[in-house]
Amino acid sequence: MKKSRIILLIFITILVGMFFIFDLQHYLNLETLKSKQEIMLTYNRENPMITIAVYMLIYITTTALSLPGAAILTLAGGGIFGLWMGTLIVSFASTIGASIAFLAARFLFRDSVKNKFGERLRVIDEGIAKDGAFYLFSLRLVPIVPFFIINLLMGLTTIKTHTFYWVSQLGMLAGTIVFINAGTQLAKLESLSGILSPALLGSFILLGLFPLIAKKIVFLSARKN
Repeated sequence: MKKSRIILLIFITILVGMFFIFDLQHYLNLETLKSKQEIMLTYNRENPMITIAVYMLIYITTTALSLPGAAILTLAGGGIFGLWMGTLIVSFASTIGASIAFLAARFLFRDSVKNKFGERLRVIDEGIAKDGAFYLFSLRLVPIVPFFIINLLMGLTTIKTHTFYWVSQLGMLAGTIVFINAGTQLAKLESLSGILSPALLGSFILLGLFPLIAKKIVFLSARKN
């Protein structure tokens, strides 16, 4: 592994280690968020640009390092900024953070994985080159698959960075709006489990599968003709 990769890996390890050593995840829970909402709202009214900048920095860093807490931070975006502004801010912050994680995984591990699983990875790369955007869009729509896993695994493929970015931003938008909207009713929210009902989760799954099904139908129709 090249020296630059080792340095980056050590840097990431230190940041992740500090997060857990200092128990920073203690601040990323629903109870703490609800207790601090009024303070954050007041600060936002007095210093809106600073609030947005600090919030985006925290969100991007958390997502880029694949740390737990993205769901709580998204709720906080709704509780602090409201539905439309919160959606706009979180949409960009989450996609930027995801793209950094994607690029880090590619830079750190792509070559070693390619050397070890060259032939298998080549087959996957061919599929990604052909249908990568559809697969990524479907995965982003289905909340069952953790977003940080998608970021890291996609970094090991040959999908283009700009494709990863715009498909991720579009695919995560529906889920972002759901959590931001829940955040606007933060005081009434009792748990995270109540945000995604089985019916809503099923709708996301069907919506995620739709692009792949539609593409398959078009392919079969063209082949038949």
